[in-house]
Amino acid sequence: MKLIDTKYQLKDKEKHVGKVAGVEHADVLNIQLRKGEEVAEHDADREVFIIVKRGRVQFTVEGEPVEVTPDNMLHMAPLEKHSLYALEDSDVVVMKIAK
Repeated sequence: MKLIDTKYQLKDKEKHVGKVAGVEHADVLNIQLRKGEEVAEHDADREVFIIVKRGRVQFTVEGEPVEVTPDNMLHMAPLEKHSLYALEDSDVVVMKIAK
């Protein structure tokens, strides 16, 4: 067992993106954004799951907007183009999983 800390980073700085864990077939990232901050369009070569721990984030996936909150989870297939925009101060876990 390993407890992984994802402390709130936005007290002292703006946007925070950092890898918090990696295993043979997966990486886990933590993204923290203040309201109005964004991550530009990009893609990933793996399956991606987005879990919002706090706040609300709008993803645009292949041109289609979708709101992700603590009440839902987003799954994206490999190579789907996506960007994100923080509708509120947000804390997001990104799981990138290889096949």
